[in-house]
Amino acid sequence: MQLRWFGHSFFLVEAGSLKILIDPWATHPLSPTTVEEVVALRPNYILVTHDHLDHLGESVDISKKTGAPIVGTFELSLEVAEKGIPEAQTIGMNIGGTVKLGDGVEVYMTPALHTANRGAPTGFVISTPEGNVYHAGDTGVFGDMELIGKMFDIDVALLPIGGFYTMGPREAAWAVQLLRAKSVVPMHYNTFPVIKQDPEDFKARVEAVSSSKVYVMRPGETLKVKG
Repeated sequence: MQLRWFGHSFFLVEAGSLKILIDPWATHPLSPTTVEEVVALRPNYILVTHDHLDHLGESVDISKKTGAPIVGTFELSLEVAEKGIPEAQTIGMNIGGTVKLGDGVEVYMTPALHTANRGAPTGFVISTPEGNVYHAGDTGVFGDMELIGKMFDIDVALLPIGGFYTMGPREAAWAVQLLRAKSVVPMHYNTFPVIKQDPEDFKARVEAVSSSKVYVMRPGETLKVKG
């Protein structure tokens, strides 16, 4: 399995034959790609943590052009249907639920401490035969992260560190201790001034309290995950 980070909270997860996009905002200020290039990847699924602009991003456009179903809360599925996505091309699940995508890949929807225009903010655990990935979405630290870690034996956690709208480096380091993930990738920072952070500060905080490996990625960079 491998991950590619496109900046902000936008990732591509490749597991088996599946290509899964998460929060595809391809037009953000630091993006190394374009919507057209993302469409050319021919994703199989699009996961959306919540419907804020910087997370719903270009999901609707990409889904229309590729046929990839959009996976999110039930309310989010209604919202994208209003934007022209056929009902059969949406998977409206809810927190605590699991959806099987094929090739042994399952998606579990987690809570997140944040807001949304419709429905609830969420995160996802993508469970694959090659390892488990937790995308926390936009969130603050919360105690049930410990339960998520125990349930899924997380190989890599993708955690926001920008502060202001989400956890900052200090709180995210606490999240790492709760999750006990083997490795961690910081996200949702430096896209605009109000969430400017030094990821090396986050890395130092984690290494001071945890054995988790921190990978500070550059937008466009790929990371191979070993379960």
